[in-house]
Amino acid sequence: MYVCRNCGLQYVSDEAVMCTRCQAPKGEGGQYCPCCGAPVRQPMQNVCLNCGVEMQGYGNTSTKSKVAAGVLGLFLGCFGVHNFYLGYIKKGIIQLVISLSGYIAYFATVIGVAVSQTSDNVSKTLIVLALVALVYFCVSVIGVGIWAFVESIMIFCGKIKKDGKGRFLK
Repeated sequence: MYVCRNCGLQYVSDEAVMCTRCQAPKGEGGQYCPCCGAPVRQPMQNVCLNCGVEMQGYGNTSTKSKVAAGVLGLFLGCFGVHNFYLGYIKKGIIQLVISLSGYIAYFATVIGVAVSQTSDNVSKTLIVLALVALVYFCVSVIGVGIWAFVESIMIFCGKIKKDGKGRFLK
């Protein structure tokens, strides 16, 4: 049951996006508790004094699951999949680009070394390039992996509790 925070009328359904009486978008206003409909006594009151519900995020729940986001962060986090899932597109793209560039550098160097092995002389420049690419691969992929692991722990612990649109995770 959700109550319009602007006029106090109970919504027809939980999926309603606006009040049928005052046409206020769901979650707008602050005169009534969104849970029990009791009038709010103080202007910036965070908790309803009648039912004890936290009024800031009530009824503004995401369709995204906290468990799914955390598991995606653990297993596919180095590719930013959990951030794409939660709607943090820019952060997901950054993680994806860093990881993919590490893999591309590594495999390009492996192919280059394999091709040069067929000739008799392997240049020192190619060996140095291979070592630099290997270091870059390790730093990029492991670094983003640690970043994603920390984010997944933060999701499980409740430090990241909203999706990219500011709605609370299930």
